Amino acid sequence: MAIKKERRYILFAFIVLAVYLSPLFILQENAHIRVHDNLDSNLAWYKVLARSGEMFGGVNGVIPQIINGQLSRNAFGTEYSLIVWLYALFPTMIAYGLSQTITRIAAFVGMYLLLKKHLLPGERWLPLQIGSALAFALTPFWPSGMLSTLGIPLALWAFLNIRNDGGTWKDYLVLTLLPLYASIVLGFFFFLSAMGIFWLTDFLRGKGWNLRFLFSIAYMSFIFMIVEYRLVFSFLYKGEPNSRDEYFHAQLPFWSAVRLFVKNYLLGHTHVMTVHSLFILPATFIAIYLVYSKRLWKQEKWFVFLFGLNLVLSLWYAFWFYEGWLPLTKRFHFMDTFNFARYHFLRPLVIYTSFALALKIISLQGISWAKMAKWVIVMQILFLGLFNDEIIYRQKPNVKEFFAEEMFHEIKNHIGLKQEEYRIASIGIHPAISQYNGFYTLDTYNNFYPLSYKHQFRKIIEKELAENKTIRNYFDQWGGRCYIFTAQLGKRYMIKKDSKRHLKKLQLNTDVFKEMGGRYIFSAIPIDNAAENSIKLDKIFESKTSAWKIYLYKTL
Repeated sequence: MAIKKERRYILFAFIVLAVYLSPLFILQENAHIRVHDNLDSNLAWYKVLARSGEMFGGVNGVIPQIINGQLSRNAFGTEYSLIVWLYALFPTMIAYGLSQTITRIAAFVGMYLLLKKHLLPGERWLPLQIGSALAFALTPFWPSGMLSTLGIPLALWAFLNIRNDGGTWKDYLVLTLLPLYASIVLGFFFFLSAMGIFWLTDFLRGKGWNLRFLFSIAYMSFIFMIVEYRLVFSFLYKGEPNSRDEYFHAQLPFWSAVRLFVKNYLLGHTHVMTVHSLFILPATFIAIYLVYSKRLWKQEKWFVFLFGLNLVLSLWYAFWFYEGWLPLTKRFHFMDTFNFARYHFLRPLVIYTSFALALKIISLQGISWAKMAKWVIVMQILFLGLFNDEIIYRQKPNVKEFFAEEMFHEIKNHIGLKQEEYRIASIGIHPAISQYNGFYTLDTYNNFYPLSYKHQFRKIIEKELAENKTIRNYFDQWGGRCYIFTAQLGKRYMIKKDSKRHLKKLQLNTDVFKEMGGRYIFSAIPIDNAAENSIKLDKIFESKTSAWKIYLYKTL
């Protein structure tokens, strides 16, 4: 009877997941999905890599299509990642839908197994186990993060199995496969180091060496090192300075860091959205009050630990940007080039496991409390449904409108040259759009590229940066977006075709642009003083299936 009940609950969860994912498969290119760090970057990167001929390129290889072949092949990640092959083998939106499906199913299964076996065991808690796991699987995670955060519960389940009773081949299979669909720098470095602290704490508390647990941590770390060999090479063999060498994170005064802590604790972060403010936070506050008032500290030690850890992770995230770190960052440069703030990527695991435990504590207070707990989890699931991409991004361009392949094909034919024979840059639209459509770009959005190129490109926009402090700091102190910024537009780089804007006083160093091979500028709005910048309007392109109107400017 219990098994049948469990199967019904699991079947219901999979039906909910199928409904949630259905717009991606039904609408495909007409679907609306996240733009930031998704359409504006990763999806184009996968396509560029697939057609570059550099899928298995050496560690010193480059991507010819971007920034004059100065972008390292290593900037596009490992060929041993399944997500790379999804985009190489399938059309973009099929690959995207499959990736979402893999991630959400693994998230649900991992959280359910973790709660059922280790944190919330017992048939009595089946609704909370399934409900919390389903809610976790519906979180609007960062798509290209894959299982970097949503796979952590599955990994923790395997590690706890090994720690407690030695584990089985299934646990090692999980630890072997997860690195093929996750990133060590986007989640698992922080999780594995946390597991190391967990092992050390056990040892210091007199629980022995537990060599199987220690070996399992080392084993998964080793698998990640093999899969991420490009990253390891880039870290160990320092080549020429890159753009991350000018990334400076320690800038916030004390009270700004405090405000960031409060914001992160209450609202979360764009790369690990947990949607926990409305229902989960109140539930955990009620539970911690019950623990306090009824002196349940020992009985509910895991909940208390997770409640405190959630606070600590937000505090760590916010104060990683505190200016007080400056003396250390000046001495130890890796503190700037590696983002240790990402320990907060553990928060989805912490928030949703503490949510399940909080609902258990509430349920134990009586029948009416138990009913309320179940309604809270239902409301959280419904609330997460409202965060479906098709709803929250409905005002943004859909995938077809964003990449506008028909219109860019027309532009390519109008220019009439082989795309590798000239270079372009964009104003008011993401360079990823041109890259996706096969154009060779001087501008880009990438995690790291040669610092010398950043400095050279800066000369093109030097006068514009001088007039706008926001874009000057954004470019100089980070520079991941190597864009043609303008003082007038600032950080606006998604200007749709219905815009009435004009660029009135553009000041580009077109000589440097031409020296770098630049011949065309794709501008989303007209440039009133084009002649002063030694460029002329060649043709205007517009399409019903494009979100943009492109003013094609040619250098004189």
